[in-house]
Amino acid sequence: MVSTKDIVEEFGINAGKVWNELKTHGPLNEKELLKNTKLAKNNLYAAIGWLARENKIQLENNLYVLGDTNLTEDIGKSAGKIWQTIEKHKEIDVSSIPKLAKLKEMKVYNALGWLAREDKIQVKKGLLNTMYYKVQLKNYP
Repeated sequence: MVSTKDIVEEFGINAGKVWNELKTHGPLNEKELLKNTKLAKNNLYAAIGWLARENKIQLENNLYVLGDTNLTEDIGKSAGKIWQTIEKHKEIDVSSIPKLAKLKEMKVYNALGWLAREDKIQVKKGLLNTMYYKVQLKNYP
């Protein structure tokens, strides 16, 4: 069984793959990133969210490029919706999030990558190997 830390760690590893492809090849579109990284779409979207949170990726004319992000408003807003949705439900199957948060699946995974980079979510395997995401609340002063 994969531990919680391993799945969130995988988001970071995938972000590194995307970063390396963009560093090596320059601007790439989604199709090229999928081919070069061999990531599933949802893993690519989470990696992009992770990199956006690190302020390392831009989207210009359907091409991803390294640089100060221009995705903060879009992905950050989605991350806020997902945070509220997960907080309300405590633990939720990832397949339920698009409907509950009223977001497209791509935006859900972008936001999950963002929240994972902030160390605000925990991922664990559910029944029949499905994935459940829940917010890991931090202790604030």
